[in-house]
Parts: sequence; structure tokens; C-alpha cells
Amino acid sequence: MAQAPLRETITTPAASSGGQRHAIIACFLGWTLDAFDFSVVVFLMGDLAESFHVTKTAIVWTLTATLAMRPVGAFLFGLYADRYGRRKALVASVIYYSIIELLCGFASSFAVFIVLRALYGIGMGGEWGVGASLAMETAPKRWRGILSGVLQSGYSIGYLLAAVAARFILPAWGWRWMFWAGGLPAALALYISAKVPEPRAWLLHRESSFRAILRTVGRHWKQFFYLVGMMTLLMFLSHGTQDLYPDFLKTAHGVAADRVADIAMLYNVGAVAGAIIFGHLSEGFGRRRSMIVALGLSLAVIPLWAFGGSVAALATGAFLMQAGVQGVWGIIPAHLNELSPGAARSLLPGLVYQLGILFAAPINTIEYALSAQVGYAWALAGVEIGVILSSALFIALGREERGKDFDTLSPAG
Repeated sequence: MAQAPLRETITTPAASSGGQRHAIIACFLGWTLDAFDFSVVVFLMGDLAESFHVTKTAIVWTLTATLAMRPVGAFLFGLYADRYGRRKALVASVIYYSIIELLCGFASSFAVFIVLRALYGIGMGGEWGVGASLAMETAPKRWRGILSGVLQSGYSIGYLLAAVAARFILPAWGWRWMFWAGGLPAALALYISAKVPEPRAWLLHRESSFRAILRTVGRHWKQFFYLVGMMTLLMFLSHGTQDLYPDFLKTAHGVAADRVADIAMLYNVGAVAGAIIFGHLSEGFGRRRSMIVALGLSLAVIPLWAFGGSVAALATGAFLMQAGVQGVWGIIPAHLNELSPGAARSLLPGLVYQLGILFAAPINTIEYALSAQVGYAWALAGVEIGVILSSALFIALGREERGKDFDTLSPAG
């Protein structure tokens, strides 16, 4: 294995403060815009069902198709990033998902639409692992927790932007413009190419072949399977509390469409606050303990979130629920990167993240089917109580490497 030339990269200086800033901004925007592109479907289920002459259940399946294809993107783009560089892989993923999102607006039938949403899942799956490794390897170690929260809050801001689009673009121009707006992120690729440097940690740890990267993952197989299990539970939590909630408010509580969009904006503000607060808390209190506290908050507000007797109660419950849910998720970029070997720091976090999505992909279909048996509120509440308790136990049984130095070779390396 041609390893000797790589040792020269040990002397490569760390990124400048400007380079660090550009890397964090680029990764944050990439995930924000990616989340926007995914979330627009959540606000269009009725419109899409009517336009394509299918049931809302069929539209829910398009969400499942997107989620299920994300591991493919995580594997392809993550492997490429570990071998040839984070920046190149991030540019490729952003361009890819922007083009597919644009094409969704031209879909002429449901069959075309569901294929495009599956293809979109590949780009969405590729962006997170690459962006998270680039951001965490570039960030100063002492700021890793809070910047992890900032990065992950991009998902909530993307969801918030989708709610804004549903409030203003949808009534004025129709559902196709929601997807056409999602083609704009392609311009982000120019910014990434011009301003974002490769992190020193990648230069230090990069392997000489794809096979060597895969062998690195294989040596950490126990950690890999544990993290897949943890991410599956957390995906049940995230998508199980978000994706169907706008439809739940309309169907079970009779909330008007414009008020639903307003509530979605509000609870995504809570999500952003939770991600940043708990991400920062994890730097001193510990990754796992902070995640368990955030789960406790979500568990405590389920009565308001699912059974609130007024719009104000539901909105308050939704705000606090997502503060807790995304409080857990705000710690995930730092936690996964710290638990991953340097030579596979794009592939392993991205793949376990997206395999969690794959195994949790049926959550929307399960909850929607249960709503016909026990009612919408009990379907959401019952599933998520079980998910929260299981997640807390799983996290407590794991380990963490808070403050790990990414710029140092391990003895094995």
C-alpha cells in the first residue's frame, strides 16, 4: 500500500479562520437546502394526490422511497469523499440533488414523480456525511459541540423554509414552483469550489484505495452496527414526529392550512434553538447525557403535542417537542464523527446515518396505517413514547469520545 507519500501531509497547516468559516457556512447551507428539497413534499401531500389522481397514502410512499435510497448516496459520495476529498464530493452531491429537485417540478405522472423522488434520495444521502465530516474536521475542537448543533439545525431551517414556501409560493403559483425553487442550491457549488479548503484531517488520514477505506470500516464493525441501531431509533423519532404532523393538524384537529404552515414555522424555530442549545450543552455535560436530557423533554410534552385541546396548546407542544428532538440531533454530527476512524470519516457516519433512514423508512406508513385503527393522536403518541424510551436506553449503553483530536494519527495509523 503506497502509504509513505501520505505521511508528508502531517506538516500541512490547519485551515485559517476564514477557511473554517467558509466550510461551516457551506456545509450548513448544503444541509439546509437539501432539507428544504425533501420537506416540500410534506406540505404538498393533498395537492400532489389530487394532481396525480392517487391517494395520500401513495404520496406518503414517495417519502419512503426518498428515505430508502439515501444509504446508496451515503456509500457512493462518502467513499468518494474519503478517497478524493470532502470538497469535491460535496460539490457533486449539491449539483446532483439540485438537478433532480428541479426535474420533480416537471413530473408528468405519479410514476415519473416517485422515480425522481427515489433518485433525489441518493443526493440527499450523500450530502450529510460529506458535509458533516468537512464541518467537524474543520471546526475548532472547543467549538465542535455548538457548531454541530448549528450544522444540524440546517435541517430544521430547511423545513422552515419549506413551510414559508407552502405559505406564500404554493397559493400563488402552485406546487410545481415549490420544486423549481429547490433547483437554486446548485449555485452553492460555486461558493464551495472557490472558498472551502480541504480539512487537514482528511489530508492526514486519507487512504490510497477504496479497498483500504472499506477495510477500515470492517475493522470497526461492532461500532458500525451499534451506530446503525442508534440512528434507526433516532430516525423513528425525527421523521415520526415531523413528516405527518402537518397532515395530523389538518385531519385530526381541523387546523386550517395557513395556520398549519404558521405552526410548522414555529416548531422549527424550537428545533433550531434545541439543536444549538443541546449541542453547546454536550461540550461540557457530555454527548450521551445531553442527548438523554433532550429525549426527556420530548417525552414530557407528548400530551400537549398530540392531545392539545387548542391550537395554542398544540403549537406549544410542537415547539417543545422539536426542541427536544432536534436537541438530540444537534449532537449527532460531532458524536458520529468522534466515534469514526479518520480514514472513513465521511463514509462511516454518513452510511450509519442513512442506513438508519433505510430501516426507519416505513415509520410514516406505519403511523398513518395505525391512525385508522387507534386514531391519529394515539398512533403518533404511542409509537413515539416507545421510540423515546428505547432511544434513551440505547444511548446510555454506548460510549463517546468527546474532544477527540482529528489532526493526530492513531498508533494503528
